[in-house]
Amino acid sequence: MPGSLKTDAIVLRSMRYGEADRILHLYTPGRGRVSAIAKGVRKTKSRFGGRLEPFFSLRLILHEGRSDLMTVTSAETIAGHPRLREHAGALEGAARACEAVARVFDDGEPHAGVYHLLANELALLDGEPARATRSNALAFRLKLLLAAGFAPQLAGCASCGEREHLVGFSGSAGGVVCGACEASAFGLDQEAHDFMVGALGRSLADAPEASSRALAQAERAILETLEHHAHLRLRPVGRTLLAERPIA
Repeated sequence: MPGSLKTDAIVLRSMRYGEADRILHLYTPGRGRVSAIAKGVRKTKSRFGGRLEPFFSLRLILHEGRSDLMTVTSAETIAGHPRLREHAGALEGAARACEAVARVFDDGEPHAGVYHLLANELALLDGEPARATRSNALAFRLKLLLAAGFAPQLAGCASCGEREHLVGFSGSAGGVVCGACEASAFGLDQEAHDFMVGALGRSLADAPEASSRALAQAERAILETLEHHAHLRLRPVGRTLLAERPIA
């Protein structure tokens, strides 16, 4: 039924539409991912100003009609995260975090924990742009896997339950595997295993660091888990997110 929805939201993506409008992809704590149109937002005298841009945390009033596309009628800034826009690495980290949320969670899949996880990640990158490291990005993705129900099995072999001699990771099995079950697995060093356990158990601000080799193995584990169990592919994080480079 038509009506108004008051909600906090994070702008995942903003696209030009027509001569003066924008289509927004939003993530909300109570509705999950939703889409809305902001009419006239690109006009010079728009009442929305520049606040309907990606990575903004907002308090919105949305008009909900009969279509899937809501209409923004009011927008108040909770956090604009201006500092992350001044650093290439932080900006890239924010973009990949929003992209991952949009890809892993479909429309109509509310998850308040994911909303708060993303809000915390954006606040962290805004407050300390140097946090935009590969380890931070992978810790965020691991927590998304946990929220989506795809967290890898790390305590014992995902195939037979063996808790010793865990030498590999199998995306199809859904976690670490022992020497007897490693036929379809790739090698996983102890450091990579420790990183994944630590990333899942700690806050984003306290995410562990690891060597490039360990992070590459952890990233492969994340990507293969998503491919096998969520049937989607995310862009690799890559070797570095150049947090130390300000945008000229």
